[in-house]
Amino acid sequence: MRILGIDPGLQCCGYACIETDGDRDTIVEAGVLRTDGELALELRLNQIAADIETLLERFRPEVVAVEQLYAHYAHPRTAILMGHARGVILQKSAAAGVEVKSFSATRIKKSLTGNGRASKEQMQRTIQTVMALPELPTPNDVADAMAIALCCGNALARERR
Repeated sequence: MRILGIDPGLQCCGYACIETDGDRDTIVEAGVLRTDGELALELRLNQIAADIETLLERFRPEVVAVEQLYAHYAHPRTAILMGHARGVILQKSAAAGVEVKSFSATRIKKSLTGNGRASKEQMQRTIQTVMALPELPTPNDVADAMAIALCCGNALARERR
């Protein structure tokens, strides 16, 4: 099964495409999509939409896994802006007929490390170990996208049992 994990963001979206058979996970590709901060919001969202369409066409995932929104009371604007990007990702996935699964940050962390409050570094080290990577996955957006895809793979494997 092919899963596309996406860490939504307005400036930078991490993505990671993995293939999983329930026992073994393989990274197909991981990276970031960036928008120009000088552009108007609608133009940035349009760029994200075009980039997501490209990823969906290139990887043909069976599932798109996306992190749920988390709004910290001190930074509500960040959550609103991320919500715009997440909405575009969900819409493009739906338009392509791809199933979407959403996971909370704590569930993603717990799925990989057993600790729902794991640090970014702990997550990176776990991903490095699980995927047998020679280096820590960076930047954080890529590591987060890998974690989202792996969490989805774990959840789907549990559903099949």
